[in-house]
Amino acid sequence: MKAVHIPEPHKLNVVEVEKPEIQNPAEVLVKIKRAGICGSDMHIYHGTNPLATYPRITGHEVAGEVVETGDAVKSLKAGDHVVIEPIQYCGECYACRKGRPNVCEHLSVFGVHEDGGMREYIVLPERQLHVVDPDLDWDEMVLAEPYTIGAQATWRGNVEAGDTVLIQGCGPIGICILKMAKVAGATVYMSDLNEERMKFALESGADEVIDAGKESVRNEVMRLTDGKGVNVAIDAVCLPATAALGVHVVTPAGYVVILGFDDRPMPVSQLPITKKEVTIVGSRLQTNQFGRVVELLNEGKLRSDGLITHKFSLEQAKEAFKFVEEHPDQVRKALIAFD
Repeated sequence: MKAVHIPEPHKLNVVEVEKPEIQNPAEVLVKIKRAGICGSDMHIYHGTNPLATYPRITGHEVAGEVVETGDAVKSLKAGDHVVIEPIQYCGECYACRKGRPNVCEHLSVFGVHEDGGMREYIVLPERQLHVVDPDLDWDEMVLAEPYTIGAQATWRGNVEAGDTVLIQGCGPIGICILKMAKVAGATVYMSDLNEERMKFALESGADEVIDAGKESVRNEVMRLTDGKGVNVAIDAVCLPATAALGVHVVTPAGYVVILGFDDRPMPVSQLPITKKEVTIVGSRLQTNQFGRVVELLNEGKLRSDGLITHKFSLEQAKEAFKFVEEHPDQVRKALIAFD
């Protein structure tokens, strides 16, 4: 079978690899139908993902069809349409015992620490597969994983109906956070530097957008909220300055949610944190969000509505990565189709 193989940074080829087989009675063989190209996949390609190992078959945004199940599998059958939960965890460490397997001490992420879904077939444990309505288009279904990132960020920020939320960054993850915040019933402001992305944010449901290149985000947030600030500030730009800004624009008892992996110090003093008793949290991957996201997909409450802009065949994978690399402002979400 064919797979997208990254042997080392800046090298990518479609190669022939051995088709996997079920080895454990709790495993499932899946034929891949769609795989999304995520920013983290690009970081693996560029050698800038600090957590990835090589060589690697990348891809963690994946949808496919069940081909075969092990004898112990109860919840799945051949023909089921599924999305992939891309994490494996020990279930015993402190994080797992606290219900946070997404930060397990022994976490293994599909497509990052282990070979992922940009290949024609995969074998995974039953617990990592979630059945989706077969009437749902593959292009819609494959967005389940990025939606769980949005669901995790809004959960970590305790976003509720009536809250005001600032999302910095109108890229794909920012849009996924926006969709989940709107499902929760929040008023959402977003900021970015790119005019096209800001326009799409408005089309996707943002109540207001702020051009960070022309306006002070801090001042605009205060204007929009009558000087009160937002209840939740979520940073999907992932720079030290944008993470720090959240502390200054949240209300007392507000939440600041940080998604970035930048290891540079964040320029913020203790005073606003303590004075307002701000809660600052990280948000990584997802914790038990797939069930809710699949439910929203099945109910038609989550739709791409223009989020997918490009689609390539498996044979065009090298071209796809190159296009995303060279035209980031044109690409919202690119997919690789396996059919």
